[in-house]
This record gives sequence, structure tokens and C-alpha cells, in this order.
Amino acid sequence: MRRLHVSEQPTSGGAGDLRCSARDRDRARVALELTADPRERATVHSPVGIYVHTPFCPSKCGYCDFNSYAMEGPIVERTVAAIVQEIRSSPWRGRPAKTIFFGGGTPTYLPEAGLLAILEAVLDTHPPIENAEITSEANPGTVDTPKFRAMRQAGFNRISLGAQSFQPEDLLRLGRVHAAGHVGRAVGAARDAGFENVNLDLMFALPGQSIRAWSQNLDLALALRPEHLSLYCLTIEANTRFYKLHLRGMLDLPDDEAQVAMYDRAIDRAAGAGYEAYEISNFAREGLACRHNLGYWRGEEYLAYGPGAVGCFATPEGRQRYTNLKHPERYAAAVESGHVDWCDDESLDDDTIRFEKVMLGIRLTEGVDVSCVDPEGHLRMEACGWVEARDGRLRLTRAGRHFGNVVAAELA
Repeated sequence: MRRLHVSEQPTSGGAGDLRCSARDRDRARVALELTADPRERATVHSPVGIYVHTPFCPSKCGYCDFNSYAMEGPIVERTVAAIVQEIRSSPWRGRPAKTIFFGGGTPTYLPEAGLLAILEAVLDTHPPIENAEITSEANPGTVDTPKFRAMRQAGFNRISLGAQSFQPEDLLRLGRVHAAGHVGRAVGAARDAGFENVNLDLMFALPGQSIRAWSQNLDLALALRPEHLSLYCLTIEANTRFYKLHLRGMLDLPDDEAQVAMYDRAIDRAAGAGYEAYEISNFAREGLACRHNLGYWRGEEYLAYGPGAVGCFATPEGRQRYTNLKHPERYAAAVESGHVDWCDDESLDDDTIRFEKVMLGIRLTEGVDVSCVDPEGHLRMEACGWVEARDGRLRLTRAGRHFGNVVAAELA
């Protein structure tokens, strides 16, 4: 199962005020320099998902390959200012937000004023539709009731807590900065602040983890009654501390049989507690699936801001996907100079879009349209018992969920 289990308005002066501030001139210069940018070919103005990447963490976890940095000091304030400037200078200004998601890194590691300044810039630039989902990831060790209360009052209405485990030995191996007791405390703080939509992230198949320990984690998480659970199988990613340890044979990882048992236990326990498995690794109470992530899996557009943030928007030719400069210093310098640079971008034609919709959509319980998949791959996966067709859609079976990546590759 390992590696196969599929575990992202600037305020204006009065009408008679003809003065131009330095900030306004900077914005105008950015707008002029972006006229030849692919963003100018974007033609769709319907509500869109907004992603904001905050790259800072208290420490770098051993398994993490995200664009995150254990930094503090002036670079944090400088990066926050650059993110705000990028958002307020956006060529998509005025396009409504249907979801907003702050990821990282650890958004709640930012000083409260900086975090809320970024949210204010997003709300001004992309007015949210009614009942928009506005999420922030959070580390249980970097939040308290006053901070959550300020976030709730500012507009956040969903919190995603990176619990990962309730076992002290797991947290120590993973390099997490929070203690096991911080998780329940953080959920209580979120409730006290008025949050009615809380997600808990947990990981299984951790080094040295037993099925019994995983079951205890599930029980403790369910006892907190979150609205959503994200339950991920640990994957060993290149350029991480875990990868180096794994190459040296220094990680005691559960075998494939144990991983299968852990995942099956997660499905059964979540279902028994009233959670729908709407995606391979995600479970929610009725009506509370993560709408932002559903946009990714359904192949919808999303705009992104911040160091290393990845976005994808429509153009007359298809789609354009881009990645911002990753390192905070390079990113901040680029924004300050008036150049919102990408370190990578690619044009997606119709075939690529279809391919990716199948690759991502098969993760969902709703599945994908049968007409989109490769017919031969469909037959092969059906013969394996890993997919089933019903009502014109192809879905993973329970057995197929253990081989999501293989199935996706065959179908696409």
C-alpha cells in the first residue's frame, strides 16, 4: 500500500482628491508591467477559490516537503507586507471568492496583526460570496482563544488543526512543536471563539506506530467531535529528513498489511461516527466537506498568493498554471520591485485538463464521468475489482481506495 495510497480593494480617496500616493504609484506600475502577462488573457469572472500561502513555521517537521521555513524576525514582517501588496495589486481584483484557504507553513504562527492584514487584503480584493468558506490551517501549539476570537471576528469561519497524533512519542519523532494535550485545548479554544467548522489532520503508518495506537488516535479525535477529519497515510518525500533516514534504514515503518488495516480501521470508525468518506483521505459530517479542496479535485480554477503559492486560471486557450517564487526573500524582493514573478508556469490544453480531472476526480466518492476515462484502463481496473460504474460515473471500490494512484494512472 505504501506509495500507492493517495494520501492546495485598495481604499481610494474621494472623487475630488487628485493626489497620488507612493503606494498608488507602485500599484499602477505593477499593473502596467503585467499588461503582457498571461493573466491578462483570463476571461472568466465567476466566483473562484483563493489560496494564500504563508511559508513560516516554528520548526521544519521531518516529513514535510512543503514550501516552509523555520524563520523569524524581520523577514516575517517583510513577507507579510509583500503578500498584502501582491494581493492588492492583483490583476484579478474584484473577482469574487467562493472559498478562501490560508495554508503553509503555519498561518497561525504569524503575528495576529499580520495574519488579519492578509485576510483584509483578500476580502477587499476578492469580495466573498454569501456563506463563503474561509479556512485557516493552524498548529495546536500556536493558537489560543483570543487569537481564534480575533480570527473569527475578522472573517475566518473554518479551522484546520494539524494534530497528526495524540501520542507524545509520535509528535516527538515527527518534529511537531505541540504536545498531545494541546489538540483538545485548541479545539476548545476554537469553539469558545465561535468556530462551528473544525477539521483535524491525523497521519497513520508513522514510524513505530501500531494499529492499536492508531485506533487510540481515532478514538481521541472522534471524542472531540470535529466536523471534518483528514486522515493521511505517511508518504516519504524526497528532500526531507525522513527520506534521508529511510535511505539509511533508520525508519521503522509499518508494513503494507498494517497500513491496509489502519486505513480500513479509519473508514469503519469514521463511518460509525457519522462521517462520510467523500474523498480517499477526507471524511466529513453531512454538508461539511471542504469546499475549497473539492475545487481542486474537480479541476476548478483557483488563484494563489504568497511565496510558492500555486494557482490555475482560465484563458481562451485553456488554463494557465503558475507557481510564485518560493523563497521568502526572493519573493518579497520581487513584489517590492513591482515584478510579481513566477518560478514556473505552464499552459494546459484540453487534453491535459481532462487528464488531470481524471487523476484528481477519481479520488472523490462521486467519481468521474465514464466518458472521460481510458476505456482499456477502465476494463483493467474493473477486472481487478478496484472500480465500478454506476449512473454514468466511475468510482473507486473500497479495495480500489488502497491503490488510488495506480487506478488514476490507468484511467487517465
